[in-house]
Amino acid sequence: MGILDFLTGEFIDVIHWTDDTRDTMVWRFEREDHEIKYGAKLTVREGQAAVFVHEGQLADVFTPGLYMLETNNMPIMTTLQHWDHGFKSPFKSEIYYVNTTRFNDLKWGTKNPIMLRDPEFGPTRIRAFGTYSVRVSDPAKFLTEIVGTDGEFTMDEISFQVRNIIVQEFSRVIAASGIPVLDMAANTADLGKLIAGAIADTIAGYGISIPELYIENISLPPAVEKALDTRTSRGLTGDLDAHMKYAAAEALRMGGEASGAMGAGLGAGMGMAMAGQMAQAGPWGAAPAAAARMAPPPPPVEHVWHIAEGGATTGPFSRATIGQMVAKGDVKRTTHVWTAGQDGWKTADEVAELAQLFTVMPPPPPAG
Repeated sequence: MGILDFLTGEFIDVIHWTDDTRDTMVWRFEREDHEIKYGAKLTVREGQAAVFVHEGQLADVFTPGLYMLETNNMPIMTTLQHWDHGFKSPFKSEIYYVNTTRFNDLKWGTKNPIMLRDPEFGPTRIRAFGTYSVRVSDPAKFLTEIVGTDGEFTMDEISFQVRNIIVQEFSRVIAASGIPVLDMAANTADLGKLIAGAIADTIAGYGISIPELYIENISLPPAVEKALDTRTSRGLTGDLDAHMKYAAAEALRMGGEASGAMGAGLGAGMGMAMAGQMAQAGPWGAAPAAAARMAPPPPPVEHVWHIAEGGATTGPFSRATIGQMVAKGDVKRTTHVWTAGQDGWKTADEVAELAQLFTVMPPPPPAG
């Protein structure tokens, strides 16, 4: 082998890229003056694609494998420019390596609450966050649409845009789904698939895809969550009387375990006060006696009376009317009267309410 052949072999380019980062999506192979020798060896590993750019025009995309950069391996190049010197001279071109593996555990979340109309709570606001993964599905489109001439393009440079797209579609899907807020946790998997499908076309225009999208949590505003916790606590309490007795027992126990006489006295005092209140309430949880005394008494029942004389009945008459009839002598002590709820007919002087009407007149004299 001559010295010229030896030197030629020594200067043949070996083009490859091994990524030691976790967020690099595109890396440009650097060569002084971008002069890549004819016959250079191009190594493309699994999870990579190499985009060949010649004088600003995208020439070819190489999938994983080992290539010799010659015209028989680059048919597109022959249509771009005719090389002189039997294609032996260096040509000024650029090679961009594109990482086609998945970029996982990327975060997304709603920066501001999303307004929606819930069938149970009415108008409300929710927040959500989750994770997603991204991979380059079309290296040529990704390079022309997103990267441009950037020599090293990372995931951080596009993650903000992807998050905006996800949040926008999440807001639209969640508002149109009609799923109650309390049922959203059971439907996060389906909602994630809907959102991923809704943004697929937009993302494909960038040359990327989202293989996975997860909704980790959907939360309500703190005030709504507090009200919901209160309602849940009321439901778990069950029998209020039993709950109060349990609370009193716990107060006594905590008071007994408190360090120092002051802690014990406070705990016991609280327990005794609560126990005293429950004792006043009675075994069935009735209102205390003081509260019962404050309640107004029921209004008196106004009776009306029927009168039986000579086998016929008349009435009904009010007590005032019967008092007038007593004064006229139409109703006597021996007159039979009846009112609703009374057990049969009774004489007027046998009914305490009517007997008072005869006290203003003396009884008949005794037989003598």
